[in-house]
Amino acid sequence: MPHGCGALDGRQSLQTTSKEWKPLFQLQRLFFFLVLLGLVDADYKFLWINIGGQGHMSDAQKSNAFELKECLEDNSIGFPAPDPLPNDDTPTPYFILGDDAFGLRTFLMKPYAQRQMTKEQRVFYYRLFRGRPIVENAFGRLGQRWQILLTTKQHDPTTIAVIVQACVILHNLMRVRYPAVQNKDIDVENANHQVIPGAGNGTYVDYTGGNNRDAQAARTNGSQCHGRTA
Repeated sequence: MPHGCGALDGRQSLQTTSKEWKPLFQLQRLFFFLVLLGLVDADYKFLWINIGGQGHMSDAQKSNAFELKECLEDNSIGFPAPDPLPNDDTPTPYFILGDDAFGLRTFLMKPYAQRQMTKEQRVFYYRLFRGRPIVENAFGRLGQRWQILLTTKQHDPTTIAVIVQACVILHNLMRVRYPAVQNKDIDVENANHQVIPGAGNGTYVDYTGGNNRDAQAARTNGSQCHGRTA
């Protein structure tokens, strides 16, 4: 995905039965859910995570509340300066990939919502679709390797956050030192352009609602970007 700097998604799988946190995190009667929001690069390493958020909150609501959005808006995150896409001469911003839960921004691209798409829009949708599984694979691999993340925990959310942070650091370390060990767990594309799911895929929760209104500048620039990507 040209100019794609990572994929952003959330996973609602960090449960706690600690009654003292019931007012903030209750989603069901007996369990209180925390959410892991992560930004993953093309090598399946986590660039940024946040553990927390109330269980009923959408990805957009959670991302709007943390420093990642501010870093993206003022570019203190360190993205390269806009430059042309391949076979084009118009400067285009670098961006991350999101889903329908997020609002379109100049720094965040998401799929088209309309049903009838042009050829150029279908090409862009395919590229975006092929880029987003990296974050799903990373979540799936994280949970399979560190299965404490799949259990109901008795700890308070502060302790859970420390556990998850340690697992993410170890995941990134394993990815750097032993990449071949985990390659069998990621999605691959065969010669017919069919996606073959890896063993590391998990079950992910899609969130709806929240502050995900598209920015006008992103809609304008995004339309140009979509056409040039084709």
